[in-house]
Amino acid sequence: MDAVRVALLREVLAGTEWLGATRRFAGALRGSVVSHGGGLLLVGTPAYEPWHLAAHLVDEAAWSGTPQLAPTLVRHGARSGDPAHLAVGLGRLAAARRGETLLVVSAGGPGAPLLERVHDARRAGATVLTLGPGEAPGDPGDGDLAAMAHEALAVPDGGELDLDTVQHLVSAAAGEHPLPAPRGRRRVRDRLSRLADQLTSPPPARW
Repeated sequence: MDAVRVALLREVLAGTEWLGATRRFAGALRGSVVSHGGGLLLVGTPAYEPWHLAAHLVDEAAWSGTPQLAPTLVRHGARSGDPAHLAVGLGRLAAARRGETLLVVSAGGPGAPLLERVHDARRAGATVLTLGPGEAPGDPGDGDLAAMAHEALAVPDGGELDLDTVQHLVSAAAGEHPLPAPRGRRRVRDRLSRLADQLTSPPPARW
């Protein structure tokens, strides 16, 4: 899905919970990987590997000038003879450490082996984000996997959007540079201070 289609989709979703929910989740993802200098691990379930999300994050990393968004795809069925970018198995999660970010995409039950690996990664200090089944957009999601997450985004079964579409929205939002912070009280105080200085300074000498 290209930028034009994402923009059209956002227009359709204006006024729903989805835009805010996906942007908050993407902001948490971007903030985690940027603040730690990268280390993004992406994993799905035995029945669902997030190939497309991995590809879109690689694209967003290049287009946005944010290389930290490029993930390492961790695969359940990885084999030693696979190309290097496809040969990373679940053992990589056991090696996860503080400062790394683990994004888990689940289209159903993650299974005990994956839950155990995610638990180990969190215990080692990795930041865990989950994207998968739940009751409503923005809900933390269901089950043990969501309970382990620092940030979770639920995708209800039979809702307006499917999991693949939500991944497009998340990846696009993750590649967007955050808007400048609104002018706060400090800026107002600075302007008032400068104005006061101008009002109280002596008039310029006349020659």
